[in-house]
Amino acid sequence: MAKGIFLKARTAADIDERIGLVLDRLGNPEPPLNLKIVRSSLKLDFGYYSATDEGLLQETVAKLRVAGKQVLLNPMLLVRAVRKLDLRALYLPDQRRILLDKDQPVLKHRWNEAHEVGHSLLPWHQGAMLGDDDHCLIPACHAELEAEANFAAAKLLFLRDRFRLEARSLEPCFKNLEILAERYGNTKTSTFWRCIEYWGEEVPMVGLITGHPHPSMRKADFDPDEPCKHFVQSPPFAAMFSKISESDVFDRIVEYCGRQRGGSLGAAEILLTDDNGNDHRFEFESFCYHYQTLTLGIYSGPASSIVQVA
Repeated sequence: MAKGIFLKARTAADIDERIGLVLDRLGNPEPPLNLKIVRSSLKLDFGYYSATDEGLLQETVAKLRVAGKQVLLNPMLLVRAVRKLDLRALYLPDQRRILLDKDQPVLKHRWNEAHEVGHSLLPWHQGAMLGDDDHCLIPACHAELEAEANFAAAKLLFLRDRFRLEARSLEPCFKNLEILAERYGNTKTSTFWRCIEYWGEEVPMVGLITGHPHPSMRKADFDPDEPCKHFVQSPPFAAMFSKISESDVFDRIVEYCGRQRGGSLGAAEILLTDDNGNDHRFEFESFCYHYQTLTLGIYSGPASSIVQVA
């Protein structure tokens, strides 16, 4: 399971400013953003590789040449990094080239490409992009770099504050999430992350990205200890409910979820206990998009205290 990493304010502001310069250069385009135009503006090359085809991967690496010279001094380092880090895409700074894993679902290509554009815009990433086996493969370092590139990708694809203003003008619900996803040309999953971030700026809000929660619909590789692909928390939720685990919340949504193959799986009010031991009411709803289920939990207030009078 991947919990969201909150960046330092200074780092976030720096990245936001860099994305702003890119969008200004493009004339602050209307959504959906055309990434081909972005790559052209930044003079980024583009191609594909296959992480599952060892021969094709090594052939791709072997062809990375500029003016007849091998770009990578140690091509096998790139091959090992792809496998060890389970990379879906690559950015090669020396060649200013983005490579996408063609075996990934097409729906994920847009986010993966924007993620690599993010790496290309952050100068402190350049020395760590697959160039140092002892540095870039350290999990903590890799996670931090990925979080920063994800932040840049989100700011780019959702056009900085434009999406924030539109999202906050709409009621938090799956219908509006779908409207925003279509308007900005992004997946429902990436839109779900951004909606929780902005809808939950002042109030606790939580989101779960999982397989189908119903026991009869789970896949063979379901892990009850880590049932969520992602456990998305708004800053107020993370601050108030840091002791709550993904399993705690997942087990509660299982209680109301039906076994429908798609659409709404159900909704319920659930009590969650904050770090001080106080109970709070959340309105939960789960929606299945066939390949995954999104669950949204919206804070509705403290639990009422019931006092029994003799």
